[in-house]
Amino acid sequence: MKIKWTQKITLGLLIGISSPFVFMPLILFVLSQSQYATFSSYWDLAWSDPKYTSKYLSLGLISNLLWFYLFLNREKYEYTRGIILGMLCFIPFMIYVNLFL
Repeated sequence: MKIKWTQKITLGLLIGISSPFVFMPLILFVLSQSQYATFSSYWDLAWSDPKYTSKYLSLGLISNLLWFYLFLNREKYEYTRGIILGMLCFIPFMIYVNLFL
């Protein structure tokens, strides 16, 4: 089965790649408030150590589930393909950080 690349798949890919970076500050804020720490300490930790970047980025990938189910329920299957491809783009980084660092 050959899949034709469309603008909808590209838009889904862009949503899948950018969504974790948009939701990551929100996740860091919630974590810092629950641990009674400052947001800046969590922010610095998230971007200075690749191990923590990997962990917080994987939490940010959960936000793609919202987009995935939104487009899946509206039967916009090309967008869902793009979101899945966007999530797959993070796999090499996660494998590198968790296995080689």
